[in-house]
Amino acid sequence: MIKLKEAVIVEGKYDKIRLGGLIDAVIIETGGFRIFRDKEKMRLIRTLAEKNGIIVLTDSDSAGFMIRGKLSSCIPKTQIKHAYIPDILGKERRKRFVSKEGKLGVEGMETAVLEKVLQEAGIRPQPERRLPKEKHITKADLYEWGITGKPESRQKRQRLLAQLGLPEHMTTNLLLSVLHTLYTKEELLDLALWLNK
Repeated sequence: MIKLKEAVIVEGKYDKIRLGGLIDAVIIETGGFRIFRDKEKMRLIRTLAEKNGIIVLTDSDSAGFMIRGKLSSCIPKTQIKHAYIPDILGKERRKRFVSKEGKLGVEGMETAVLEKVLQEAGIRPQPERRLPKEKHITKADLYEWGITGKPESRQKRQRLLAQLGLPEHMTTNLLLSVLHTLYTKEELLDLALWLNK
């Protein structure tokens, strides 16, 4: 598994699933063209770009290039890398029909191709972030703080997300991944206005 410091931006959930077994990084789905209207997700992408940079990995069809263009217009050039998959004709296994342009997307690419395009984008595998165990944010911490699994969790979670400027509909796994990228446990607790309300 390739550990990346940058967050990787993909179009959809199947792209995210495909990359999940290949890279250890925050992977954000744009939801296709929804990114054009989703201000919260765009704010999250900007935050991740400012912290460690992003890698855009969209399909090589016209829709993928429109999404890539939108992100490029919103993120400074110094914070964004582009990984381009080759034009390969074909059909993804899960789909009944060939796509409109007849090209394979990220989800249909072989592992070796994905590794190559990431390397060509200029990424370098990162060493594991070695924090003392007590500095890592865990799912147990989220439970202890009342962010998950308790009657008042929804309200506390919404306050946390609002304070940090994160989208309100993040899954627990994505939230944990983003928090690991942006904060240590100590840094997050220093911001913890949400904890005592």
